[in-house]
Amino acid sequence: MKLAIIILSDPKSGSEEALGRVFNALATAHAGLQAGDEVEVVFNGAGTRWPAELTKVSHPANGVYNAVREVVKGASCGCAAVFGATKDVEACGLPLLKSNALPGTPGLSDIHGYLAAGWQTLVF
Repeated sequence: MKLAIIILSDPKSGSEEALGRVFNALATAHAGLQAGDEVEVVFNGAGTRWPAELTKVSHPANGVYNAVREVVKGASCGCAAVFGATKDVEACGLPLLKSNALPGTPGLSDIHGYLAAGWQTLVF
């Protein structure tokens, strides 16, 4: 299976729900890897704020994030710009994705591309 996991939840919302979403997204990515699936994780929207949190050793999802880090493809460039996460994404060593040339933006990640290529696409 080809599995695309898109993370939109906002760590700055302060909600347990946001933590639950990112944790389950990463756990699903891990399960896919264990099953031998092709997996890619992308941070979009306010979710572009997550990498800075997940790289903290004290974060409860740090271990699972590190377990799937090899399949984290990056964060949407335009979304990171809007949500003030560009420098943090870069500091975490993640690429800024801009293959979706949306007018008025520096480019976004291409969620439609996953769908068009037949990937199972989950949004958290």
